[in-house]
Amino acid sequence: MKGLKKLAAVAISGCALLASPVFAGQLSVNGSTTVLPIMQAATEAYTNDNPETTFSVAGTGSGNGIRAVIDGMADIGMSSRWIKDSEVKQAHENGVYIVPFAVASDGIVPVVHPDNPVKELTSEQLRGIYNGSITNWKEVGGEDKRIVSISRDSSSGTYGVWVDTVLKGDRVSPTTQLLPSNGAIVQTVTSNRNAIGYVGIGYLNDKLQPLKLDGVEPSHDTVRDGSWPVARTLWVFTNNWPQGETLKFIQYVLHPEQGQKAVESTGYVPLY
Repeated sequence: MKGLKKLAAVAISGCALLASPVFAGQLSVNGSTTVLPIMQAATEAYTNDNPETTFSVAGTGSGNGIRAVIDGMADIGMSSRWIKDSEVKQAHENGVYIVPFAVASDGIVPVVHPDNPVKELTSEQLRGIYNGSITNWKEVGGEDKRIVSISRDSSSGTYGVWVDTVLKGDRVSPTTQLLPSNGAIVQTVTSNRNAIGYVGIGYLNDKLQPLKLDGVEPSHDTVRDGSWPVARTLWVFTNNWPQGETLKFIQYVLHPEQGQKAVESTGYVPLY
């Protein structure tokens, strides 16, 4: 694992990249729905300058994106979490050498309906809502209404970060509704005054009320300076060192004046 973390630093630094060949002009991108808006914006901008290149981009969850690379079904896997030891083992068994690239920073933000009077929670209150020990909004300063907790499903990298950082080893309450994407959480919370969910910062809009956490406002600045308590790096993974069109596109995504502008345009936090 330590070796892979060192490898991430090498990959991000843009050292010389050599790899097995890919079919130029045809790239498949699969995985995290958190990273999906970034890749959609980046591929659209990239094809404006490279019209001969075509992309297939699908948001299926971080675990599925990594698995698609391991199984040879995608050129690039999107993930909102670091690769698991079990996935490294599976890749090794398949003769696949996974290479990571950090593409953005993100804050995972608890969100409620704009009509909900609760505007702030402590970390312990949020933990209680998701482990089931707090079930009514009046327990956290709101109305006497049952809390409808919404979560990503277990194939999501966002779910994994949430469980580790917010629940700190607790199980998600069995009454919590599990949904497959950020978009599904947005839709559910905006239609239910008593719901609470969590999304990547790039999914915030005026139909959602982001909650302060321990007095900290979720923003690009608080994600960047580390004061927002639920932050993470967003990744893409390839099989071996990329070359050809895959290399060219990843270099584009990491470029401060190209792909990192796409990161910023989608509401996430650029690395550069």
